[in-house]
Amino acid sequence: MGSLVDYDVHYRKGRGQCGDPFPPIVAALETLPVPARILDLGCGQGRDALLAARLGHEVVGVDLSSVGIAQMVEDAESEGLNLEGIVADVLDYRSRRKFDAVVLDRVLHLLLDDDERARCLQRVGSLTRKGGVVLVADTPRHAPQIQAFFADGWDVRKRTKNYTFAHKC
Repeated sequence: MGSLVDYDVHYRKGRGQCGDPFPPIVAALETLPVPARILDLGCGQGRDALLAARLGHEVVGVDLSSVGIAQMVEDAESEGLNLEGIVADVLDYRSRRKFDAVVLDRVLHLLLDDDERARCLQRVGSLTRKGGVVLVADTPRHAPQIQAFFADGWDVRKRTKNYTFAHKC
C-alpha cells in the first residue's frame, strides 16, 4: 500500500492529527452490543479504535505507521483498555477470528488504485462474521465501487456519499 503522506512524520507532531471520530461512526459503534470484537483497519493514532475500546469493546487496530500504533497502544494502556495494536498493511492483515465490526475510516482513498480497494474490501468481507457490520467512511469518488461491493450478500443500513454501513447476511 502506498500513500502520499508519511504518517510517521505526521503523527510525531502530536496526538489527534486526524481529528475527532466522525459522528456517524460514533453512533454506529455506540449501538453495538458490548463487548463486540472490533477491527479498525488503517487505524492511525486510534481515534475510532480508542473510542470503541472506551465503550467496552475488544479492539484490534492495524496500521502501517509504527508511530501511530505506538501512540494508540500507549493511550490504551494508560486507560486500561482492551486494545491490541498491530503494525501491518491493511491489504496483508489476516486473522483466524472473525470480527463483529470492521471499521474502514478514510482508508480506501489512500490505496493506490481500484484493484487495491477491491482487495481491501474482499479482505474486510472475509474478516467480518455473519451478522457483523462494516463501517466505511471514504470520499464520494469511491462510493460507486464501495456500494457495488456491498450489493450482494450484505444488508446496507446507511448509504450516503461519504458513508456505507452494511451488515453481512
